[in-house]
Formats: sequence, C-alpha cells, structure tokens
Amino acid sequence: MRIVQESTAAVIIDIQDKLHPHIHEREILERNTRILIQGLQALKVPVIVTEQYPKGLGHTISGIGEVLETTGPIEKTAFSCCDVPEFMDAVLLTGKKHIILAGEETHVCVLQTAMDLLEAGYAPVIVVDCVSSRKPHSKEVALRRMETEGAVLTTCESILFELLRYAGGDTFKTISKLVK
Repeated sequence: MRIVQESTAAVIIDIQDKLHPHIHEREILERNTRILIQGLQALKVPVIVTEQYPKGLGHTISGIGEVLETTGPIEKTAFSCCDVPEFMDAVLLTGKKHIILAGEETHVCVLQTAMDLLEAGYAPVIVVDCVSSRKPHSKEVALRRMETEGAVLTTCESILFELLRYAGGDTFKTISKLVK
C-alpha cells in the first residue's frame, strides 16, 4: 500500500516534560521527531498533537514544541487518543485515511491509538524511530503487535521520501537537508 501526501495526516502523541526524561533513547526520538514534523510541514501534511494529563506530566517538550506550526495540543486522560471526541473530530476534519503516529509510550498510548484507528477504518503508519517507551522490550512487543494487526511500520526518512515521491524542487531540498 502506497502512502501518499494527499491522504495523510500525522499525530504526535504525548512527548511531554515529565515523561520524556525516562524514555529509552529519548535524544534519538526527539531528533527524529523534529525532523519528521519539519518534513511533514514542508509537505503540508496536517499534524495533530496530544498531551496526556498535562497537569501531572507537563506539556510537550520545548524541543518538539518549537518546531510545531499547529494549534494547541489536545489534552487527554484516555490512553487511546481515539477515546477523546475532540481528537476524533480533528482526525475527521483532516479528511485523511493514513495517520502517521509518533510519540511516547509505544506500548500504551501509541499502541491503543493505532488499534482504535484500525478499527475505525484508518490506516495507522508507525514511525519506528519516532516512538519509544521507558523499556526497549515494551516498544518492540508493541511494534510487533501493531504490525500483526495491520499497522504499517516505517522510518522517519523513509516516510518523508515516500510522501515526497520525486526528487527536485524546494520541498525536496528541505527534506534532504533535514535527513542529512
């Protein structure tokens, strides 16, 4: 299944101040997620951001927040973003079928969101180098489960070039610089 720009939106899930310091390989996750967001914005792919219980877990980390060109985050207490009507309204408003997922924690909020998106008829695309958990094993098991259930696994660089499709032009130059 080819993932195309015109049918794609993205969700950045719960990369927050008080959780992020405990995430395995958090520096890699942050760097890659920044690249992903900037590339998606260059491609004009809509990006939705969520925050899990910000009173307790803080807000989106500054390294991610500073590159976002989106309206404020959708606050939630449900693990699955899909259990929040405001989130589902935002996804529906995009009119997109493929939903790119990045964020924390892979085995909880990312997994449950992917499963619910599948059930709702969407095609979740998990960017494996833009998701993580506190424990690497938890991430790996969650990725296997999502793939078995029908989610697509990819990497940051791979999905950006798949959405781009062709070399040349300003967007190509922007994405090429980002992934170097």
